[in-house]
Amino acid sequence: MKFLIIIFMFFVLFALLIISNNNLKMSEQKSINSFSKLYSGWINNIYENAQTLTGEIIKLSWAPEK
Repeated sequence: MKFLIIIFMFFVLFALLIISNNNLKMSEQKSINSFSKLYSGWINNIYENAQTLTGEIIKLSWAPEK
């Protein structure tokens, strides 16, 4: 349960960082659209990086050497 709360807080924190770094006013439709594009792009980057990391980990030799 704590892990899910930490993950949720991580996503909320970065949403707030995106809003503040881009001076978005969430009461305007244009800002909401910009936020949606930026946030989904950030989520997509996380997904792509996780894929790359997983692929590289799989390629490693994990067997003990004799």
